[in-house]
Amino acid sequence: MKQVSRPTLKAIAEQLGVSVTTVSRALNGKAQEYGISRKTEEAVRKAAKKLHFSPDPLARGLRLNRTLSIGLLIPDIANPYFAEIAKNVEMAARAGGYSVILCDSQENTELEAESLSLLRNRKVDGLVIAPVGQSAGHFEGLQDHRPPAVVIDRHFPRLKLPYVISDNHKGAMEATRYFLERGHRTIACVQGLARTSPNQERVRGYRAALEEQGIPRNDALVAGSSFSEENGYICAKLLTKKVRGITAMLALSNLIALGILRALSEEGLRVPEDVSIICFDDQPYCAYLNPPLTTIEQNKEQMGRIAVRLLLDQIQSSQGPLREGIVLPTRLIERASVRRLSI
Repeated sequence: MKQVSRPTLKAIAEQLGVSVTTVSRALNGKAQEYGISRKTEEAVRKAAKKLHFSPDPLARGLRLNRTLSIGLLIPDIANPYFAEIAKNVEMAARAGGYSVILCDSQENTELEAESLSLLRNRKVDGLVIAPVGQSAGHFEGLQDHRPPAVVIDRHFPRLKLPYVISDNHKGAMEATRYFLERGHRTIACVQGLARTSPNQERVRGYRAALEEQGIPRNDALVAGSSFSEENGYICAKLLTKKVRGITAMLALSNLIALGILRALSEEGLRVPEDVSIICFDDQPYCAYLNPPLTTIEQNKEQMGRIAVRLLLDQIQSSQGPLREGIVLPTRLIERASVRRLSI
């Protein structure tokens, strides 16, 4: 079968009787800059459309000494939270003329280091990284801006890379205060992956809100080891058996909350009549559960889009990376999963 040749700048130039340079400048929005008439510019665009011309990204990348690709490294693509971030990173990158290579580290630091090496070997122009969050050693080489990188969701305070995160401390404080204002005093916290920045900040915010009310610290009320549904299920099972009088649970991720709900149902405990729940990160399904879940919403759309903007600014200019990180506010969405107790 004869292969159909790809329309080229030269084909457009020959059809119109102009130079290839003129066609290139007209299609790249530089007609006015180089004194190309509006009539010629319109003729070039019309011919390009008629020939179904589209720029060759590989050729353009070679001219610019770039691959026009961004590496995206996330901990768990199965988590709806990270899936939504990935979607917004891809949309923002595409709008900027870049494609995205996605790697899922599966909450595994060794796999994360391997994926980082793979992306660097692919010569990506930059990296957006949501790290596992337990070790920063393999990221230290990125501090020399080769390639430029932006960290999202989880970060390392000592790592000199720009980052975009949520205000996890304030969000957890707001959730815990919400419980306290409604009469709850024995509030469990089902945490995620230990030693990660969002988990530490959320636990710290939870404890700070209790301390404000003079409630003694009780480490038996804090349990968990990952941001997974299984972790929420196991912890809820154990907490309801081991600790008496729990009336509320703060789930530090949406998947943890699903595990808690399953465990409580199996134990014959109702939400919110027996146990009230608030979870970190709002997902569309949270509004349709029975009862609808009260949540702490993180701005996933802005997190992804701002991260790409910061990265493209580094790639496309000589300016160094952002000196400080960007912290996005959270928002409590009130639904029906918290019961008001008589005080």
